[in-house]
Amino acid sequence: MSNNEDDFSILTGPQVPTRSFKAGDVIFREGDPATELFVIQQGQVAIQTNNRLLDTLGERTIFGEMALIDGKPRSASAVAATDVTLVPVSEKQFLFLVSQTPFFALKVMRVLAGRLRAQDKAI
Repeated sequence: MSNNEDDFSILTGPQVPTRSFKAGDVIFREGDPATELFVIQQGQVAIQTNNRLLDTLGERTIFGEMALIDGKPRSASAVAATDVTLVPVSEKQFLFLVSQTPFFALKVMRVLAGRLRAQDKAI
């Protein structure tokens, strides 16, 4: 799914802290409070709601950003589709990136718009 417009590999350098999950592990559940978004450094993540698969995301993409933007609980669950390594981005880091790097904010908006368009087509 990743292309040049939504490639977030700049956030996945060798020195960044990561979290690893095994295939099948729940990363977060629908309704959980949100304190961070994630960049997929390696592997794939399934985004699900009501036991329905919405999307499977691959490397260098983000997920979990929506709850940081609107401050509401997670709108879907994220499950490791494969063994996965993630880079967490805290709300503080996210707000800094958005305020200091307008292109980062545009990339996040492109991701949101793309996902909204995909859901519109699915309806």
